Amino acid sequence: MKLSTRTRYGIRAVVELAENFGREPVQLKVISKDQGISIKYLEQIISLLKSAGIVTSERGAKGGYLLAKPPNEIKLSECFNCLEGPVVTVECVENDKYCPKIKNCVAREVWTEIEKAIFMVLESITLQDMVDKSKKNKPLLYQI
Repeated sequence: MKLSTRTRYGIRAVVELAENFGREPVQLKVISKDQGISIKYLEQIISLLKSAGIVTSERGAKGGYLLAKPPNEIKLSECFNCLEGPVVTVECVENDKYCPKIKNCVAREVWTEIEKAIFMVLESITLQDMVDKSKKNKPLLYQI
């Protein structure tokens, strides 16, 4: 399974919004510069996230984008489903009528387990978890 750029970029964008939660809205040009994502593509991604209720916007000179809920209340699975769609390894897991060998197929059982495992990982991680991991990975610029 290979994730789309939309999903990879979208997750990076919401993590940046999560890092700024409780502060002023973040402008798209800031996210674009920080994450190395074209502003046009970012507009499309943010539009999807806004439609799903994951982000909100504020207009005006100090306007921009914010998370709709605190980062600890947004699971990675919500963002993933919005940007990538449901986790699907093969057609026969999603559609029982896709293959006539479905009842005796051991491989299908494995594909189903893989889907469940991916879903469980995405369900178990919040945006706050991502922020916390990000903080651990960033070197301290100033020592006190």
